[in-house]
Amino acid sequence: MDKNLKQEQDAFLRDTLYKLLGQDSPTGFTDRAVEAAAGIAKELGFEARHTNKGNLVVAVPGREPGRRVGLCAHVDTLGLMVRSITADGMLMVTRVGGPLMPTLDGEYCRIYTRDGRVYTGTVLSLSPSVHVQDDAATRARDEKNMAVRIDEKVHSKADVQALGIAAGDYVCYDPKTVITESGFVKSRFLDDKASASCLLALLWRMKHTGERPRFDTWMTFTVHEEVGHGGATLPPVDELLAVDMGCIGEDLSCTEYQVSICAKDSHGPYDYEMVSRLVKMAAANGVDCAVDIYPHYGSDVGAAWGAGMDARAALVGPGVHASHGMERTHLDALHATMELAGLYLELA
Repeated sequence: MDKNLKQEQDAFLRDTLYKLLGQDSPTGFTDRAVEAAAGIAKELGFEARHTNKGNLVVAVPGREPGRRVGLCAHVDTLGLMVRSITADGMLMVTRVGGPLMPTLDGEYCRIYTRDGRVYTGTVLSLSPSVHVQDDAATRARDEKNMAVRIDEKVHSKADVQALGIAAGDYVCYDPKTVITESGFVKSRFLDDKASASCLLALLWRMKHTGERPRFDTWMTFTVHEEVGHGGATLPPVDELLAVDMGCIGEDLSCTEYQVSICAKDSHGPYDYEMVSRLVKMAAANGVDCAVDIYPHYGSDVGAAWGAGMDARAALVGPGVHASHGMERTHLDALHATMELAGLYLELA
């Protein structure tokens, strides 16, 4: 692409990040994010359909017959759910997925009731005041010791129930998305809405350049990855490239400026030939990448293989710091991820 098109694609990417990250979508409550992604895909001229389970599948015709190729990223996020109401009107919660609970102390949130009402609140320690509790600084920050304070005049369990709030209601905390002038993307839920934004930006590239992948491609936005079965019902393909966050930290080489290629995660190794092909593509085309082993990680590939998918598969994604907490990446990593995914698809 020429310089002007790249600048336009970058503007689209930034706008898409804000749109997707602005939709509350913990696993099981993903309609808003799915509809946002579907609307973007359709505006770009691509066919998009919803599966029974809730995934969004975008069909991209290829230039020639042959292999069936799949790309996937997930738009479900971490979150909380009301599990009970205390006698004084606080909401006890259970985790949806694996949020890092200590990082939620003091976070603003929204409570969605089943009849469509939305209330605001704050996630707090049950020892929230240094002026009162001796253990305000030392009390564990976990499901047993944290609760949601509702921004309504409530004094009892009955007061809360009168608002329509009940066990099973979703509690969604603020992503606090910021893209800095220096190119950093700071937000919760970059895992994996950053990658989903990259895939939508690839669709933008195809629309504005006329490029198409070599083979018919199904781009799937999954909605149950954070609880382990998002990839269980992907379309049947011969190869699958999952695009999900790359890990950064001890014993790993990836940075916030690179695309990460995962050789192995907690579920085992990815397809050796595919991983090798991606490494060679990156090297031959100057894509800044790192190859790593992820120590505590699973992806939609593991779910797909566990469900019996007969496909080679690999995993790439932008390097994301502080995963499942206050995450951060850089636009350089997103650009590298898009470039590598485009090379994999053999866009032309």
